[in-house]
Amino acid sequence: MHGNQTHHQTDPARTTRSSDAAHADAARHVAPDCAGLNFYEIDGGVRDLLPLYLSREDHRRLEPHFQRLGALAGGRLDQLARVADKHPPVLHARDRFGRDEDWIDYHPAYRDMETIAFGDFQFHAMSHRGGVLGMDAPLPAVAKYVFQYLFVQAEFGLMCPISVTDTSIHLIRKFASAELKDYLLPLMLSSDIATLWKGTQFMTERAGGSDVGAIETVATRDGDVWRLTGDKWFCSHTDADVALLLARPEGAPAGTRGLALFALPRRLKDGRRNSYRIVRLKDKLGTRSMASGEIRLEGAVAYLVGEPDRGLKQMMEQVNLSRLSHGVRAAAMMRRCVNEALTCARERVAFGQPVVAYPLLRRQLMKLMVPTEQALSMVMLAASTMDAANAGSVQAQDVVRILTPLLKFRACRDNIPVATGAMEVRGGNGYIEEWVHARLVRDAHIGVLWEGTSNINALDIISRAVGKSGAHKALTIVMKARLDDAKSLPPDFRRRLGLAFDRAIAFAERVAAESQSEAAARLAASALYHATSAVLLAWEGSQPGVDARRALFARFVLEHRLTSRDPLAPADAAWEQEAIEIVLADRRVSVAEVSGLLDA
Repeated sequence: MHGNQTHHQTDPARTTRSSDAAHADAARHVAPDCAGLNFYEIDGGVRDLLPLYLSREDHRRLEPHFQRLGALAGGRLDQLARVADKHPPVLHARDRFGRDEDWIDYHPAYRDMETIAFGDFQFHAMSHRGGVLGMDAPLPAVAKYVFQYLFVQAEFGLMCPISVTDTSIHLIRKFASAELKDYLLPLMLSSDIATLWKGTQFMTERAGGSDVGAIETVATRDGDVWRLTGDKWFCSHTDADVALLLARPEGAPAGTRGLALFALPRRLKDGRRNSYRIVRLKDKLGTRSMASGEIRLEGAVAYLVGEPDRGLKQMMEQVNLSRLSHGVRAAAMMRRCVNEALTCARERVAFGQPVVAYPLLRRQLMKLMVPTEQALSMVMLAASTMDAANAGSVQAQDVVRILTPLLKFRACRDNIPVATGAMEVRGGNGYIEEWVHARLVRDAHIGVLWEGTSNINALDIISRAVGKSGAHKALTIVMKARLDDAKSLPPDFRRRLGLAFDRAIAFAERVAAESQSEAAARLAASALYHATSAVLLAWEGSQPGVDARRALFARFVLEHRLTSRDPLAPADAAWEQEAIEIVLADRRVSVAEVSGLLDA
């Protein structure tokens, strides 16, 4: 009888196939992210604005490189950045013989990113010499910062070494002696990553962070060089080949007037290690891929850069360039956040429909998109104005003077809630380190700390750029011209924008003139940023070939950042609902299609 019974046995291969299918089916409930996308191709904003801010020939020649970096940022760079973030650098204080030959080990993923940045694209040299990316002359600032903008959407930490190498070259070219230039510039401008000397800046000490005048590092003359003794407390890109730093020559007066600028090589001309030690690396909240540490100067050899009594003034040029780069980085991270949020919202299904269909989520997306577009517009204006300033325009120099801290102040602050909001769109998965959101949230916070806190930048804007330099007057001329040029926009909308801008300028002037101006400096700085970006967005949206949704973003800024409202009063938001529908439909529109919403 047993021989006649049928035995039903499970086929292992069939079970495995069924299990795989079940897992694959379950995975569809998890919304995709932006991995694998081309970050340039999906960014309609930057592609629209480049023809406005770059010459036709530069745009034509650089477009393939923007495309290539966009693909890398969404692909290979993104993969490397995820790995490098999880394997931070490691400091070795001594070699196996007990010698103080301190060095830092980096994960191969970080080294691969360096090869892309310094070897392939030559970020460090692109604004200083020809020969980069096939260009005969140095790249315009607009192009350089758009390359940074694309790179940072994948990797934030490495942008610090990239930026400080670039800005260190600027200071050495401008202020160093001919002999020092001949020594350092060929190494720092090298296209060969094996021989390239990367730069950095060491400013912060325990006694002097924002209060730079309290710096205690001492410089002693020793023949043709100087010897530095002291401690630097927060040194990003700790093992750079050459660092620019401030120290007080013996006998110099106290405060900022007594500070001189020095170039500190990691290794001496004979190849020996210079007399300073990396004491430890910082265990940081973010920027984990890049080494930040503390150094102890033990009579280290350094070279004077420029005039000994103008050290801070010279160093501030590097600080301001770094501030502008931080604004670019904030704009880039916000763009990555918006792209992640939109990708998730359109694909994630809850209660039977994509979450992008729900009114509260749609409002949340607008809170991410508006500051992101504001920052992009301010980046493009600041970069293009820098090119004009470098060409000798006094008006442009004044505009850059105020735009730089404005962008650093507000974009870096906006980056934090945008990163958090994008994480919330993804939900619990956004809190998991396998996804990019946790890193974006961690890295966002450094923007309000490096190169001056929000308070320091707000005071610089109001007390100095407005109060002392009068730079807001040049900004007014430029923005009025933009508004006059936006003739295709409804007249009443342009009038409201002009009035809001005038009020922001008048408020900034009033705060700057008051003896107790500090308390309102941040409010006045924010008003200037919002008013300037609203006019700029509106002008851009009115230009031929540009998506007029930018003008809708201008109205959102006008209504929510520059117009007084009773938060408890019922709101007639019919225009707003229609505007949100157009923005989230992800289609290009003309000025004619949105004019009614601008004038409603």
